[in-house]
Amino acid sequence: MRGITKQNVGRTLLYIILTAIAIGFLAPVFVVLMNSFKGKFFITEEPFALPNSSTFAGLENYLSGLQKTGFFSAFGWSLFITVFSVIAIVLFTSMTAWYIVRVKNRFTKFLYYVFVFSMVVPFQMVMFTMTKTAGDLHLDTPWGIILIYLGFGSGLAVFMFSGFLKSVPIEVEEAAMIDGCTPLQTFFMVVFPILKPTAITVAILDAMWIWNDYLLPYLLIGSDYKTIPIAVQYLRGGYGSVDMGAMMAMLVLSIIPIVVFYLSCQKYIIKGIVAGAVKG
Repeated sequence: MRGITKQNVGRTLLYIILTAIAIGFLAPVFVVLMNSFKGKFFITEEPFALPNSSTFAGLENYLSGLQKTGFFSAFGWSLFITVFSVIAIVLFTSMTAWYIVRVKNRFTKFLYYVFVFSMVVPFQMVMFTMTKTAGDLHLDTPWGIILIYLGFGSGLAVFMFSGFLKSVPIEVEEAAMIDGCTPLQTFFMVVFPILKPTAITVAILDAMWIWNDYLLPYLLIGSDYKTIPIAVQYLRGGYGSVDMGAMMAMLVLSIIPIVVFYLSCQKYIIKGIVAGAVKG
């Protein structure tokens, strides 16, 4: 009985700690949502107070933010860049990882460590040379930035795909080739479906990163093709003035798509991370 009591106490304590951590993470989101319905002059004065009859602004902040930022255009560019960047990362890095794992020689071993090393290189260390090179190669467009994201996102993706592929029996692929499949057919019809948990995990992590990224789009495409993070920053006026109401409203609209995407796919995250980083 004493052991059971200690176990129950431990579980209760763990539950309390995890609940406190969850509240800590969700509190800023709730504050932003709450302030998006308050008049902009009341946000700085009473940032943690609930809207009341005198501070409630209805949808005024949302309408103002949509008008000032060109939100729908920014949403379209963010969606385009995120979707095609994620598709490129998942497709090309999974094929690269398959080649690295199945073709074992010095070159593939060196290639694997190059991808792993790229994960520890800070973006700030290469951003100026990258910006200059991207400009010279005319990659400073919404289409060119997809290639840049592919380069920066390939390290973690190859690492995770390689870890998962090491646990996949090669006999499955050999059986497909005996049945007459070409290497490409073997990959897309046999290997890639097996990679589904890791592929979804990579897609979620990269989608969250690319959708919320501010620095890389700002450096490469600037105001010509504004993404949502850049559009939100345009609510900052001269001399430090900020339309806090409209900014809070646009922040709420910007996080809704990625939160919905994350919640719909979250069950695959732990499974994919464990399979890609531990197995093999």
